[in-house]
Amino acid sequence: MGQKKNRIKDIAFHAGVSVGTVDRVLHNRGRVSEEALKKVQEAIIKVDYKPNLIARTLGSRKRHYIAAIIPDPSLDEYWTQSSLGIKQSIAEWAPYDFQIDTYHFNLYDKNSFKSISEEVYLTKPDGILLAPIFYKETLPFLMLCKTAGIPYVLFNSNIPEASSLSFIGQNLLESGKVGGELCHIGHHGPGTFAILHINENIQNAVHLLEKEKGFRKFFEENQSGGVQVVSLDLESSEAAKINQEIELLVADPQLKGILVTTSKGLSIVSAFLERNGKKGIRLVGYDLLEENIRYLKAGIIDFLINQNPKRQAFLGIHHLSNYLLLKKEPPAMDLFPLEIITPQNLDSYLNARLHSY
Repeated sequence: MGQKKNRIKDIAFHAGVSVGTVDRVLHNRGRVSEEALKKVQEAIIKVDYKPNLIARTLGSRKRHYIAAIIPDPSLDEYWTQSSLGIKQSIAEWAPYDFQIDTYHFNLYDKNSFKSISEEVYLTKPDGILLAPIFYKETLPFLMLCKTAGIPYVLFNSNIPEASSLSFIGQNLLESGKVGGELCHIGHHGPGTFAILHINENIQNAVHLLEKEKGFRKFFEENQSGGVQVVSLDLESSEAAKINQEIELLVADPQLKGILVTTSKGLSIVSAFLERNGKKGIRLVGYDLLEENIRYLKAGIIDFLINQNPKRQAFLGIHHLSNYLLLKKEPPAMDLFPLEIITPQNLDSYLNARLHSY
């Protein structure tokens, strides 16, 4: 049986005074005699009283406002998962008088992010949850928030120099190394291994650069004769042009494995290989999105590294809310494990309650 929580009336009983007297001592209001004050203080120590911080905070009737800034979910299913995590947080924190609003920016337009971030700043939020997709545009915005004393939590990708309250996501360098290992596992002798960035401005996407750095690092540390590592940045609005580049890549008979750094880009490569034949090429990518699951079941995708965007966003709001409500400091880095999904463990993973939020 758990230990009984001591309440104000327990202190009053041990001190031999009224509940009203204890209340005046705890909240420093009204007059209390020296004798009664001493008795109450001794009783507090005796019963090891700890105030209910949530009740105290709710009593202040302060309404907290959090702004969540993420890419438009209609443009990419990955961000739909993040949006679901935020919606779940809204329901969880509503009883504690939190207002949580979500702001969407165009994933492919840095000016859209600048416009949305300026709009959010003018609302004077108590805290901000942000997916920092555009490094160059995000950094000055965060510095502005820091100067204004607005705490912010980052998820999906980190900007260490921004000194956020917390970062939630994965170690992206290790993620790239795991991607390289999955592409290479069981392979011997010469071969080409490619890392593909699709529909992203790689020079302004530090999270993808970290994955590529890790990918290359794996092959540097596990060098075998004749292995070549290539990187392709396929940034184009024309599907035909992207497919042409993929066609040139897979025409190399030495190509043995591909890591695609974005979940949406993975479905593009998967569709190409499904149409044209896999040709013994191992395909590795990210996230349990509907299309990716289908290609995994079909054997086109060999491995998925799950980033759990829904859980990332949910925890981001959780950390911010606890900080604002209870002054509870979140972990500076809340890193998720690198979960590797195969056709064999897919169903057990999808059905596990642990991963449903």
